[in-house]
Formats: sequence, structure tokens, C-alpha cells
Amino acid sequence: MSEIVFKSHAPGFWPNDTPDQWNNHIWQLKNRITSLSALEQHVELCEEERAGVLLSGNKLAMAITPHFFNLIDKNDPDCPIRRQVIPRIEETLTDPAEMSDPCGEDSHMPVPGLVHRYPDRVLFLVTDRCAAYCRYCTRSRVVSGVSEQKLETQWEAAFDYLEKTPSVRDVLISGGDALLFSDARLDRLLSRLHAIPHIQFVRIGSRIPIFLPQRITPELCAILKKYHPLFISIHANHPKELTSEVRDALGRLADSGIVMGNQSVLLSGVNDSVDIQKELVQKLLMCRVRPYYLYQCDLIEGSSHLRTSLQKGIDIIEGLRGHTSGYAIPQFVIDGPGGGGKIPINPDYVINHDDGGITLRNYEGKRFHYPSASRVDSPEYR
Repeated sequence: MSEIVFKSHAPGFWPNDTPDQWNNHIWQLKNRITSLSALEQHVELCEEERAGVLLSGNKLAMAITPHFFNLIDKNDPDCPIRRQVIPRIEETLTDPAEMSDPCGEDSHMPVPGLVHRYPDRVLFLVTDRCAAYCRYCTRSRVVSGVSEQKLETQWEAAFDYLEKTPSVRDVLISGGDALLFSDARLDRLLSRLHAIPHIQFVRIGSRIPIFLPQRITPELCAILKKYHPLFISIHANHPKELTSEVRDALGRLADSGIVMGNQSVLLSGVNDSVDIQKELVQKLLMCRVRPYYLYQCDLIEGSSHLRTSLQKGIDIIEGLRGHTSGYAIPQFVIDGPGGGGKIPINPDYVINHDDGGITLRNYEGKRFHYPSASRVDSPEYR
């Protein structure tokens, strides 16, 4: 078995900056790569990337933290890290099946910024900014501040709705990325939600631990620790993203009692192989993060070059089952286009199902019969 390695890539493209600067999340944010000229200082772009960067100003901004940028292979346009964060001209091509709001969030907002699709939980969109911008972003219509549609969020109206809706027991905070907030502002947000009696727990969806692990400070962890049960869904797509800095940041969160799951998006040329996925999920477990979801890439406009076939995702789950720990296997899901919610997709393990029971196959292809409940109760089984 090969050793699992967590590598630091610092200082990489920033050799003249001090460790104190590098380890400061404010410095990281101020030194993000946000322009073509800055990008070309470090990476030789292909024509598709250069054209994509020039056109990114009116759809989804480009921003890449130094930490994440250091993971890029500057000589390989097909680098799986590059494909996630450097725009390409293919983003201007729209498939007829694609949508600006593929999850139907806008039509499920009782108040601006609060999505109430499932009976007992809501999605609270609290900001339109991220530390870096994924080119396949489901909310590219509203995040980063450059698209025509802006994210409207009304916190007081959202709190009022939540206080008056006792069926809601679970709040997922997302955006944008709430962990970009100052400690004080995040504390106020969590405190307000924590004070609503029927809200049993809060989740935060964040890619900050991956893009900006320097933000996961002891002070931040002390604030988060006050609001248990608190869950964080991180977002890592490729094992290269799990650096030693990320591992340490996730360790600080875990030591604070925060339960973490990982949500990956299946992306062509990034993580669409069993070997890459197996390395990723096993590395996640070493960081005390449970692989949670593997998403089929949403039908977001301009994302066809990053989407794989559905069969690819099914084959990956098939290739993981029985070949690694059950804890390491995420649930492959599709978000039903237009607002159908998460729909689980699994390999076909059921061979036959009738009154006598069910015939199943295991990961090796061997068949097994499990009798129906009525058959078990019959005299021959007594």
C-alpha cells in the first residue's frame, strides 16, 4: 500500500514573501490572482484559457488564492487544478439543456436569500463572495459580483421567517462562503440562529479550508465550538488539494468537535477516474473528513466541457465499493434539474425482486438470495 503524503507547496510562486505573510489569510486574499496579466506572470496559458480569462469579467470573476494557485502545474493546460479555477473559452458555449439556475433555488425563496425546498431544512445564502471561484459554480449567476443578476439577501427577514416556521430544524449556511466573514460577524450570525429554539443544528458549506486554510485559526475554531452541534461540509475534488496546511486546518476543526463531510463534484479531466477518487477519499479519511456526496456536475450554463456521463459516476462508485472502506464511499447524487433536490444514483446491485425475495450481486459479481419477510415467516423457515 502506498504511503499517503500531505505536501506543502509554499512559497511556490511567492518566494520573496515571509512565512508570516504567507500564513495570514488577509495577505492571501489581498494577493489573489485576479487578472490576465497576473496569471501570465506565472503560467503559460493556452489560447482557450487566455480567451476565457478575457471574457470572465461578465459571467463569473476569476480569483485564485496563492495557496491554491501553487498547486497548478504551470506547464500543463490539462492540470486538474487549472481546469477548476482558470476560465476557458468553452464557458461561453451553452448547451440547450443548461440553465442559469439549475437547482431551482430562485423559485423556492420565501424571502430573498433563503431557499426552502425540503420540509425540515433551509439553505441560507449569506454572501456572494468566495476566496476563489470554481468555474463550474452552481451559483455563478449570482456570485463574484460581475454577473447581471445579484444575490439579494435580507438577514432580518430570513431570521423572522425562521422564527415563525417551526418545521425548520436544520439550516445550511452557504453563498458564497460564510467563513470569509470576520470572526465577530460570523459569531453574530451563528448566535442568532442558535437562539431559535426549533433549529436543532446548523451546517456550513465552505471551500475555505481548501482554498484558504490559513483562515482556520484557533480564534475562529473557538467561535465555532460554541454552537454545537455544528457541521461543516468542505469541498475537495482532487487529492492534490489536500496539502499539509489543509490537513492541519481540518485537524483544528475536528479537534473543536466539528463533524465534517466532503462534497465533491465529478469533473471531466479532474477526478473522473476510480484511481483519483480512491486516493481522494482515503486521504480525506486521514484528515478526519467523511466523504459525503459525489455530485454529478449541475447543468450550469457553460459547463459542458467539465461534465462527464452519468455512467462514469456509477462506474466510479462500482470501483470503490468493496475495494476501500465503506466510510470512504460517498453517495453519488444528481440534483434534479429545476429544483428536484438530491437524487441518489447507485450501481445496479439488484438482479431480481419478486414475492420470494431479492437476488443481489456483490462487488465481485457473486449472486446471493435474500428471502422476503413473508417467506421467512412461513412454516419451512420455523
